Amino acid sequence: MATATRTTIEQLEVSTREIPTDAHESDGTLEWDSTTIVIVEAHAGGAAGIGYTYTDAAAAKLIEGKLQDAVKGADAMEVRSAWQSMSRAIRNVGRPGLGFMALSAVDLALWDLKARLLERPLVEVLDAAHDAVPVYGSGGFCSYSDEQLADQLRGWAEAGIPRVKMKIGREPGRDRERVAVAREAIGDDTDLYVDANGALSRQDALAWSHVYAEDFGVKWFEEPVSSDDLEGLAFLRDNSPPGIEIAAGEYGDILPYFERMAPVVDCLQADVTRCGGITGLLEVAAVAHAHEVDVSAHCAPAISAHAFCAVERLRHLEYFHDHVRVEHDLFDGVLEPDDGALRPDRSRPGNGLSLK
Repeated sequence: MATATRTTIEQLEVSTREIPTDAHESDGTLEWDSTTIVIVEAHAGGAAGIGYTYTDAAAAKLIEGKLQDAVKGADAMEVRSAWQSMSRAIRNVGRPGLGFMALSAVDLALWDLKARLLERPLVEVLDAAHDAVPVYGSGGFCSYSDEQLADQLRGWAEAGIPRVKMKIGREPGRDRERVAVAREAIGDDTDLYVDANGALSRQDALAWSHVYAEDFGVKWFEEPVSSDDLEGLAFLRDNSPPGIEIAAGEYGDILPYFERMAPVVDCLQADVTRCGGITGLLEVAAVAHAHEVDVSAHCAPAISAHAFCAVERLRHLEYFHDHVRVEHDLFDGVLEPDDGALRPDRSRPGNGLSLK
């Protein structure tokens, strides 16, 4: 019997890029003018896998140090084992937050590396449950003029994306007018979502849920209150009018976060660049399945498409304006929406991405 050759992880190569936004941006609770991406290339057997996360550049130091030490020399085919080694290595650093975002980037690179070594697309290596991931256009920042808001959302609708999302909550006195502008721009056949980024109180959010659902047909109310307010999310899920769903979970990292969040929302969000990479995402998907809620992918569309095809209770993926710009600037092989969905390219090995 032939003995399989063990291919070991040789090196993690890390780089950081800070990309200015194309305009000043804000949501209900934050303002920003750039996006930082930390990119990992994992090398083994003449191949390199790509992963990344959107976080502070400090994550690069953690990857170059503790996480590199944890995976170097490990079997490139045993990604879960490498994940466990990384998780142990950052125990005293702190797993939640920055630690798990760094781990996520490496895990994504290792899954991509494994698929490339097998010369197969990642979606097949993951034994995916879906061929494509539906998307929704996301942006509509509070800092936009009404004209900018209308142009952006209309553009997605005209491109065949049947659902779009805008930010609300920074100036509640203007939100009715802004949502009216959005609805007029996209017409009645495109679903409209709103995202408060935790800017509202429970009672204000409940009042707005009636306005959004009854006056404008809004179907999705994301983070109406802080994601730390689990009781508030449950209150809104149980008391908002029919037809509008309460969603949260984008800031989740370690699994207990999702175990607490899943019972209090209509749809659970997860970010593969934060929740422990693909290895972590598959555990989050199991939690969602146990609670009978769908999972929606938060941002990072280019790195998320293959991964979320493996999520059984998949809802959709956030086609986020900032990340779409960054990914097109930095990578070849970025997927374009096709009939409102991202379809992994099965002709390319791994996740299909290559650094420009």
